[in-house]
Amino acid sequence: MEHEKLLEFKHVCKYFPGVKALEDINIDLYPGEVHILVGENGAGKSTLMKVLSGAYTATSGELYFQDKKIEKNSPHISEMLGISMIYQELNLVPELSIAANIFLGHELRKGPFVDVAAQEKRANELLEEIGVRVDSKTLVKNLGVGTQQMVEIAKALSQNAKVIVFDEPTSSLTDSEIQELFSIIRLLRERNVGMFYISHRLEELFKIGDRVSVLRDGHHILTDTIDHMTMESVIENIAGRKIENLFPHTRKEAGEPLLEIRSLTGQNFFNVSMTVRAGEIVGVSGLVGAGRTETVRAAFGIDDYHSGEVIVCGGKLKKKNPAMANKLGMCLLPEDRKTEGLALSLSIRENIVVSSLRSLNPTGVINKARERGEVQKSIRSLEIATSTMDKLTRFLSGGTQQKVVIAKWLLSQSKVFVFDEPTRGIDVGAKSSIYQLMDELVGRGAAILMISSDLTEIMGMSDRIYVMSGGEVVGEVDQREATQSGILQMAFSKV
Repeated sequence: MEHEKLLEFKHVCKYFPGVKALEDINIDLYPGEVHILVGENGAGKSTLMKVLSGAYTATSGELYFQDKKIEKNSPHISEMLGISMIYQELNLVPELSIAANIFLGHELRKGPFVDVAAQEKRANELLEEIGVRVDSKTLVKNLGVGTQQMVEIAKALSQNAKVIVFDEPTSSLTDSEIQELFSIIRLLRERNVGMFYISHRLEELFKIGDRVSVLRDGHHILTDTIDHMTMESVIENIAGRKIENLFPHTRKEAGEPLLEIRSLTGQNFFNVSMTVRAGEIVGVSGLVGAGRTETVRAAFGIDDYHSGEVIVCGGKLKKKNPAMANKLGMCLLPEDRKTEGLALSLSIRENIVVSSLRSLNPTGVINKARERGEVQKSIRSLEIATSTMDKLTRFLSGGTQQKVVIAKWLLSQSKVFVFDEPTRGIDVGAKSSIYQLMDELVGRGAAILMISSDLTEIMGMSDRIYVMSGGEVVGEVDQREATQSGILQMAFSKV
């Protein structure tokens, strides 16, 4: 089988000043194979793929493509060989058409001019090949995320890609878009395209993968076929330890209601009522577009609503008043923590204290010593991985960023925590840490309302579960009586 290898990393190392990002990596890829790469944030997955793309030069080791050594790789050489990268942050120009994006940088020409008609014709053929029925003249800015990803795949096919790298491709897709992507991946497999697939969603391994390689701290831990792996063995190899219970939540006796959403109606949600008591985690499940995020944004005061009321710790909230919600003890950890939960250009310290400046500095004079002392306590208690509190948050992993958001609200003495997709894009080790923290919060008497598209997470961490469909609450079920099939049936009831 050696001669059939499409691609091979041999003893690849990549060092940055003071950091061994990759150490002696030996991984290969066969034609028509979906090779899954997993590991915690910082394990080296993206670094390895950047070596493949030519964005990084390996410090040592060798890279072979179709049994030939690549002497000096670069993005141009990588592209010429037929290696395409599809990143989580899609690399398209919104103001250009689909056809123009597909052929950007390698335009079809008629003499000195771009042959627009030929590009549009070929782009339509490529889109049809992968089952996308959109006119190639359409501007990319008018497409959904899922369709934009299909354009990236068509772009790769236009360059006769032999290797495609998918980096967290499903993080922003709906369930139906994910199924469409999996269908295209199966089509690519039939065409003998080799694929590296990076994902934190471990259940995807067993749906589309052929082999899985685990990286940890820049080291290659193992490579094995999917049928030799279990979810438990994958998790343990990623984390480097046995995780006895990924979901540590233990049911506690619920106290008084701390959050009451009463008959709330607004944009895309109707007559929504929910109650969360002290000491409990209440899950909110539903399909994308069910109105879950819209409801909690309105309840927190970010968006307006038409009717209904929100009671926090006994006090009635005014509409569109997040400051009042925060003052009464409510906080929202948004789905998009990078743009809505954090100021990425500010340090860990600045992000943690931003919502508590008045209480930390009652005289109006900034007390930096007190601020730093409180931040240091937060870093210790939440085990925030950093060498300094002055590190900019944009350089932190997803799990560490989420901990900084939590630290911010803990310092502000919040009692009601609304988590919107708390572990999206976070590796399994960080997930375990976030779950432990959530359990500790309710153990101290806090109340948590958790929106999640991960049914396993909903089932594992909730005491009660509300199910939304078509903007309405269509069911409430005790976790002890809940089944995944029952929740899904309710979630589809108003679609």
